[in-house]
Amino acid sequence: MIKSLYTRVVLIYLVSVIVGTVIAFTVSVWVFEEKLNENMRMISLHFAQDIVRIYETIPLREADSLVSEMKQLDSYHIRIYDETGQITSYGNLNGQQPATVSMEQVNQVLDGEDVQVNPNGVASVLIGLPLITEKGTKAMFVEPLTPPSTTYTKNWLYSFLIYSLITGSLFILVASMFIVRPIKKLTKATRRIAAGDFNVKLNIKQAGELGTLARSFEEMTHDLQQLEQMRREFVSNVSHEVQSPLTSISGYALALKQVGIADSDRSRYLDIIIAEADRMSKMSDGLLKLSLLEAQSQQLQLVTFSLDEQIRRVIVAIQPQWSARNISFELDLKNVRLTADYDLLNQVWTNILGNSIKFSEDGGVINVNIKQDIKNVTVRISDSGIGISLEDQKRIFERFFKADRSHSRKYGGSGMGLAIVKQIVLLHQGDISVESELDQGTTFIVTLPITSPTD
Repeated sequence: MIKSLYTRVVLIYLVSVIVGTVIAFTVSVWVFEEKLNENMRMISLHFAQDIVRIYETIPLREADSLVSEMKQLDSYHIRIYDETGQITSYGNLNGQQPATVSMEQVNQVLDGEDVQVNPNGVASVLIGLPLITEKGTKAMFVEPLTPPSTTYTKNWLYSFLIYSLITGSLFILVASMFIVRPIKKLTKATRRIAAGDFNVKLNIKQAGELGTLARSFEEMTHDLQQLEQMRREFVSNVSHEVQSPLTSISGYALALKQVGIADSDRSRYLDIIIAEADRMSKMSDGLLKLSLLEAQSQQLQLVTFSLDEQIRRVIVAIQPQWSARNISFELDLKNVRLTADYDLLNQVWTNILGNSIKFSEDGGVINVNIKQDIKNVTVRISDSGIGISLEDQKRIFERFFKADRSHSRKYGGSGMGLAIVKQIVLLHQGDISVESELDQGTTFIVTLPITSPTD
């Protein structure tokens, strides 16, 4: 089994060229042979009939003398058989092997029959005619001699075919190298990627299918590089987010083992341990939730409900968060009926509104409005908080990403909320975007289809 692509390409090309050339040559020779033999047969037949008329017109001796001096003997070879089998021949064969004449053919001609055969293929015909002389009937066979030009043409044609095959094979070898070279580059690049090296540049400038394959491969490599970077950041973030509460739990647990701790301190330590454990639990639930959403393992439980009423219920449910800081809401909620997963969308509004409350100043205002067109409904949630930088806006929907690292302790959170929101919106085949400036507030824009798909 030939495994090398280079060898297979070369062999396929060679076999194709050789077989195609042989078939074309064979067909050409077959067509050429039929036409040339027909033409040669008619010419030879006319010449033989002229010889017959000579012998029928003049005496035998004079006829033999006339025939032996004919210029046409340069192109024809004449054999005359008498009834005893003796042969009289005219013409110089020039080293050419004469066609074989059987006694059966001689007897056929002596009996008055005409004989026509093609003994040697192209431009070869043997004609036998009865020759009536004063000494009785004889059998004359006329055979055209292959002219030098025909022999030269044959030799030239065979040489041309051999040289063309050799030249074509060399060109095919060179062309195959250019075809296989990009594939070898792709193979080496694949091995480097398998070894963990994603910094691969192919530099393949070819057009067509190989060029398209190379560019697609480079795009895939870039995507894999980004995925690897995201994986490393994810591992780092998970380690950091888990390590922080574990450190607190471990530290305060050790503090509880000390003798003579005041009851108030003991209670405070236990509250911190419970809070950190609850934080880890929520982070674990968030990771599981996000994993299910990204894998689309969670099926949408579609129901038709009033979107404006749902948002109002969420605002009421989180009242302890905003009322304690004197934050107010300005609502412009149109009555919109939406078909979607009620519980998942409930989490969307809870997470976004929770973020708006968290990053708003005390006494701030949060605006919520709903707009509807024929196919979609758009919800805008705006706050007057600290805002998000343009650089951070590109990453706020990534898991564990916190837009304001310097205030992470102040505002808390695991950085999972907006990642979950993004996946829920995408699962509904909607879209979410953000508009924000530092110290100017933030607006989240959620667009959902009024009728969500069942799949």
